Amino acid sequence: MKDARDQKIPYKIYLSESEMPKTWYNVRADMKNKPAPLLNPGTLKPMTAEELSGVFCEELVQQELDNDSRYIDIPQEIQDFYKMYRPSPLVRAYCLEEKLQTPAKIYYKFEGNNTSGSHKLNSAIAQAYYAKKQGLKGVTTETGAGQWGTALSMACSYLGLDCKVYMVKCSYEQKPFRREVMRTYGASVTPSPSMETEIGRKILAEHPGTTGSLGCAISEAVETATQNEGYRYVLGSVLNQVLLHQSIIGMETKAALDQYGIVPDMIIGCAGGGSNLGGLISPFMGEKLRGEKDYQFIAVEPASCPSMTRGVYAYDFCDTGMVCPLAKMYTLGSGFIPSANHAGGLRYHGMSSILSQLYADGYMEARSVEQTAVFQAAEAFARVEGILPAPESSHAIKVAIDEAMKCKETGEEKTIVFGLTGTGYFDMMAYEKFHNGEMTDYIPTDEDLQAGFEGIPRFPGNME
Repeated sequence: MKDARDQKIPYKIYLSESEMPKTWYNVRADMKNKPAPLLNPGTLKPMTAEELSGVFCEELVQQELDNDSRYIDIPQEIQDFYKMYRPSPLVRAYCLEEKLQTPAKIYYKFEGNNTSGSHKLNSAIAQAYYAKKQGLKGVTTETGAGQWGTALSMACSYLGLDCKVYMVKCSYEQKPFRREVMRTYGASVTPSPSMETEIGRKILAEHPGTTGSLGCAISEAVETATQNEGYRYVLGSVLNQVLLHQSIIGMETKAALDQYGIVPDMIIGCAGGGSNLGGLISPFMGEKLRGEKDYQFIAVEPASCPSMTRGVYAYDFCDTGMVCPLAKMYTLGSGFIPSANHAGGLRYHGMSSILSQLYADGYMEARSVEQTAVFQAAEAFARVEGILPAPESSHAIKVAIDEAMKCKETGEEKTIVFGLTGTGYFDMMAYEKFHNGEMTDYIPTDEDLQAGFEGIPRFPGNME
């Protein structure tokens, strides 16, 4: 039986449109140790705004380099677009709590209530807006599970920009319907690695039959952007600017919790490159950094691509083709090509520099989980909460359930908040393999990881 206070908390907490955040929150402003700067791989010196503007939109470069502005205004045009699908609901998982018979209170921020199916649209519209404002013809990008590509194609369609997407080959084959949504919105979609680019041909020559990776697709998208007049490259995760745009998730979550005086004990998110986790935790992390409150933050990654739990903290290339700047991050090596697991959005060898710094400084923890256990959690959640979750989000669900069951053992009434980043309706091949008992768990050996580590650049102060 829920107590009287619980009865006042609705299943879904919605902010009104007038209560939506008007600014993004930049967690770097409150970090004592700022994330390390991107380095030019040729000079090993911090990348300048001029160098970065050859690849990225100028306004986005400024956001990428801004470590000091705590709040950055959201342009009115972006605010208006957000209103098509935001504010998104914060859901009290009463049905899941009942099923688990746990005293824990579980909440999830649901970001799948838009056609792209995920949180990715929050940054896609911002990046497309700045590209349009700069007078560009179009943008190029990579996509893993296809959610970022879908979101960007929607944003570009809305603003009349051309959109070229390089989709990780195994996802291109596993998720044909996601590909078709992108094409519906006018994007061109190419399986990566491809024969379209020099770097794609090189990767295919070295790894014939490869299923690809986000690192491969990034290299191809960057090459295409830099070789076509009027194009720039945009990225759906990892970069500081992306975590900035995604902070709207955490700001809405905090505003909704504050309305009912709810203070979470732990905040959990899946982690591939870091965009949704960074966005969800940012305002709460700000409070922790300023010494105002304390929270437990948990990043959840696949055991098959364990960049935080088994990677090294070093400067590394963001892409397999080694054409991008060097970023200091937890990495498995840019040459590490993960197994073709079904959480395509988490198959990235590195982690956001912001989250990497926070993890190194002890402000958050990380756990890795195997995919069969993830799909068990996904199915359990779907059966009681009525949403079919994306495989990526289901990593967070798995650990949220684990923590709720610990509360059942101890009797603690902890408040758990996790990010449900998107829906899994285009991931039915993965669910089919799980139901047919054909899904396996791949965990790289130390030798597998060592091969990736050996490709990390060696220079004074790195990997020493």
